[in-house]
Amino acid sequence: MASALTLEQLRVLLTISDTGSFSAAGRKLRRAQSAISQTVHTLEDVQGVQLFDRSGRIPKLTAAGLVLVAEARRVVHQSELFESVARGIAAGIEPEFTLALDSVVPSEPIVESLRGLQNAFPDLPVTLFTENFSAAVRRLRNKSSALAICALFPDAAQDLLAVPLLSVTLTPVAAASHPLAQLPQPIPRDRLLDHVQLVLTDPLDASGPSFGIVSHRVWRFADLSRRLEFLLAGFGWARMPLHLAAPYLADGRLRGLSFDDPTMGPATIPISAVHERDRPLGKAARWFLDTLRTQLAEGG
Repeated sequence: MASALTLEQLRVLLTISDTGSFSAAGRKLRRAQSAISQTVHTLEDVQGVQLFDRSGRIPKLTAAGLVLVAEARRVVHQSELFESVARGIAAGIEPEFTLALDSVVPSEPIVESLRGLQNAFPDLPVTLFTENFSAAVRRLRNKSSALAICALFPDAAQDLLAVPLLSVTLTPVAAASHPLAQLPQPIPRDRLLDHVQLVLTDPLDASGPSFGIVSHRVWRFADLSRRLEFLLAGFGWARMPLHLAAPYLADGRLRGLSFDDPTMGPATIPISAVHERDRPLGKAARWFLDTLRTQLAEGG
């Protein structure tokens, strides 16, 4: 049997709770006190619960009433959110903004752009996936993300549209305690062959390709932060994003490595905003991307 509960009844209950009396609620809602009383009586009769103790001059919420006021507040808030999201969808805003972010991407511009998105679209649900290696592109293709900020390798670009954003510098480093850090610089390339190289690999296919491998001995990681922990612990050397390595280079826990082979030095990888060609971005995603591009351009 359908309940006769209405949002109007709940709003009346909340107004009484917030203003302290039936008469004050009537004034705020511009309704007669008798109408307020009748709404409360109807709510109590339908739910079979006494909400107010009327033994005193001013009705007071019962223990049950206090609990149900809290529930009513949640229901009314959710209904208002429902209406807000529905209005947004009708205005062309996607129901949810999903973003896949490569772990090598600097956080600061993303955080600031998402802060702006939150202000511009306060009721928009946002899902942020932090991914490693090729997982961000995979999320585009399985439709779990609308936009990815990631390194885009050539073989991934056929069905995707990429907007260049910035470059990230990868620099070879090792823990200060590692044998490579003790060698005179530049280091001969052949000295690397027998030292463990810590590399990132596809999180769903560890046997798949990993890029920039030089050493004969390789440890593969699907998580950048975990690889950093093992790097700091001295398990091997790696190419790390400079913005992530910088604090550890500054405090001496990591040492930069240089080699006699110039191809082994610091390298830059392009980072792009990527989405499927046949899946246009929604209004909020376009707003986010435009804001991010503007912020990066102004930041030089």
